[in-house]
Amino acid sequence: MSRTRLAAACSAVVLTLTMTGCLAGEGTADAGAPAGEAGSGGELTIDFATYNPLSLLIREHGWLEDALADEGVEVTWIQSDGSNTANELLRSGEVDVGSTAGSAALLARANGSPIRTIGIYSQPEWSALVTQPDSGIEEVTDLRGRSVAATRGTDPYFFLLQSLAEAGVDQSEVTVENLQHADGGAALQNGSVDAWAGLDPIMAAAEQEGSELFYRNVDFNTYGFLNAREDFLEEEPELAQAVVDAYEHARRWAAEHPEETATILSEVAGIEPSVAETVITERSNLDVDGAPGQAQLDVLTTVGPMLVETGDVAEQSQIDDALETLLDDSYVRQADPDRIGGGS
Repeated sequence: MSRTRLAAACSAVVLTLTMTGCLAGEGTADAGAPAGEAGSGGELTIDFATYNPLSLLIREHGWLEDALADEGVEVTWIQSDGSNTANELLRSGEVDVGSTAGSAALLARANGSPIRTIGIYSQPEWSALVTQPDSGIEEVTDLRGRSVAATRGTDPYFFLLQSLAEAGVDQSEVTVENLQHADGGAALQNGSVDAWAGLDPIMAAAEQEGSELFYRNVDFNTYGFLNAREDFLEEEPELAQAVVDAYEHARRWAAEHPEETATILSEVAGIEPSVAETVITERSNLDVDGAPGQAQLDVLTTVGPMLVETGDVAEQSQIDDALETLLDDSYVRQADPDRIGGGS
């Protein structure tokens, strides 16, 4: 068992208990300095999440620990259960780097959280609208007068809002139950809600158990954003570069080892290997440009006004300012995956 496999197994047990049916639950120093030149010791605190497979690979293989060992940097991993919790971890300073959906990163930045997006870890189809076979729900318009579980501040929540708007269903016609992802999946299973704005890998596991994805639209899923606190970027640019190098190394490794990537996801998330394989091979586009840029701005420009309409952001000017300041592609542009992993 590898040095992180035991911890992963323990995480899987905890996650398994969160759902019925045994299912597991976003200064001016040189940013381009090579990884391993921090030289001052200290600590790097970073999140891992089952919706971010690259984070699981980096943690499992200990790539950051190995890269930073000579500098005396201690790497601490904290789990994010959703973009909303990752945003809170970043806001409170509990993590230096955290992974969210793009919509959640925009929401946080627009509301004053001092974060920058330094990498893109995936272009997933990780959200859809889910129901049970006997619910009578076949399309989005059938949600009128029904209850839907969704986690506010996350991509599934914004997926739901976009789906309602496209179908001409006013938000007031639907009761949205604000539940964390795993709890929302459990609520659908036990009949507490009629539908659920789901998130993989929990959603893929629920689908295997018989739940139905009655509305899918990959264009309503925003990208996976890797975010860092601005004070961390100013004070520890070498560590930030090491993180991005590790992500680019993990991206390459995942492309070469899809089965092993699915196995690690299965173990950490406590889901069946076949479910993890579906998530990795069918719904997680990890082979995407890691540099945040125009593609992400295009998506967020569409989502932004919805944040104002729902009251999650007070004014459109906050959205506009966030769009101008959120993305930083310098770390990915200067990344060297070979600095990480010793060629593994």
